[in-house]
Amino acid sequence: MERLLPVIVTLIVAALIVVLFCIGYVKAPPDMAFIISGFKKKSKIVIGKASIRIPFFERMDKLNLRLIPIDVKTSNAVPTADYININVDATVNVKISSEPETLRLAAENFLNKNTEYIAGVAREVLEGNVREIVGRMKLEEMVSDRQKFATLVKENAEPDLRAMGLDIISFNVQNFVDGNEVIENLGIDNIVKIKKAAAIARAESERDIKVAQASADKESNDAAVAAQTEIAKKQNELAIKKSELQREADTKKAIADAAYQIQKEEQRKTIEITTANADIAKQEREIELKQKQVAVKERALEAEIKKQAEADKYAAQQRADAVLYQRQKDAEAKQFEVQREAEARKAQAEAERFSKEQEAAGIRAVGEAEASAIQAKGIAEAEAMEKKAEAYAKYNKAAVAEMMIKVLPEIAGKIAEPLGAIDKITIIGGGAGEGNGVNQIAGNVPVVMAKVFESMKEATGIDLAGIINADSYDAKVNRNIYVSGLDAVKTAAGEKTE
Repeated sequence: MERLLPVIVTLIVAALIVVLFCIGYVKAPPDMAFIISGFKKKSKIVIGKASIRIPFFERMDKLNLRLIPIDVKTSNAVPTADYININVDATVNVKISSEPETLRLAAENFLNKNTEYIAGVAREVLEGNVREIVGRMKLEEMVSDRQKFATLVKENAEPDLRAMGLDIISFNVQNFVDGNEVIENLGIDNIVKIKKAAAIARAESERDIKVAQASADKESNDAAVAAQTEIAKKQNELAIKKSELQREADTKKAIADAAYQIQKEEQRKTIEITTANADIAKQEREIELKQKQVAVKERALEAEIKKQAEADKYAAQQRADAVLYQRQKDAEAKQFEVQREAEARKAQAEAERFSKEQEAAGIRAVGEAEASAIQAKGIAEAEAMEKKAEAYAKYNKAAVAEMMIKVLPEIAGKIAEPLGAIDKITIIGGGAGEGNGVNQIAGNVPVVMAKVFESMKEATGIDLAGIINADSYDAKVNRNIYVSGLDAVKTAAGEKTE
């Protein structure tokens, strides 16, 4: 038994090898490609021969190498290069390439795919290329040379299909169809041309027969006429010779007579041209002289009329300016009166407002003092509150004065605003000095401001003019300034309180 064990093991191993060989043995037909992959990095391709596939380590896939017929039809009408919409029907045969590198591309794209899927992909590519070539060619060129059209489509589509692993075996155009019957009309045109050529050839043949018959008749007639013509020709030559000699003599005489007449006529023409030029020059000088005389008269008349018109214009303008100035003065007077009334009403309103504010301030001060008295404990605190009340009362008047001083520029601007609205002022009369029109208009604003100061002093008791003058050189150096209504205001010169 121990002796038989090695033999049995050997037989078993041999049997396993034979079984594995039988399982892994593959034989590919010529129209089928076996692709064995898995054990090596690069797959092995088997076409029309046998090979070994290692079971469990390698797999085998198949690709059909048979022809795949495809019916390529444009889904929509495609415009040609001459803008004619046509539909193209073509029959194409493609197949998966048998070249190893291209076959590997086909394996990547179509492995285990049926022929319908491959045909659908190829049909889309071919239809796009057909559309492209149709747009580059004219209809007559495509119809007359279908082979050229098929070659261009095939050449244009081959790179795209080869990138997928497919080869174009054949490309045949079945039909070109257009919706406007252009192709049919092209055929009718050719038929008409052929019929026309046949009719022309027949007419030309009949014409040649008639021409040949007429030529024969002419030759017979010419022979009879030629004899008579020769006799008449000799007689005519003699008469012509005599006539030529007489004509030469007459010609020479006529030339001599004509030369004399021509010379005579040229001299007369020269004299007439010179006389006419002299008359034209004289008339031109007379016209120039008359034009200069007219121009002088026109300038004199224009100067006289223009001078008179300017004088009239100036007088009218002066009268208009005077009327305008009078109207402006009247308007200014009315405006000034209205402003005076408005300022008076405004000052009265300000005085009433100020009085109300003073009463309110007094009531507020009393309330504050009472509240402080309630809170205070002792005569010292009450006296301190009285001093505070006095300080507040003094401060209120000073604050009011400061507020009124701040609005003085606005008041002056309002007073001068009517003058700023005047576009133009024409002053008539008014000599030198203070009484002239310019001084009166320029002094209007200070006069109104002085009236405002007086009204404010009467209404509020505050002398704004005195406050303004307190900062002058005369107040600081020579004397004190008393400002009524402000007990707490210090004079600018003596730093004392009046």
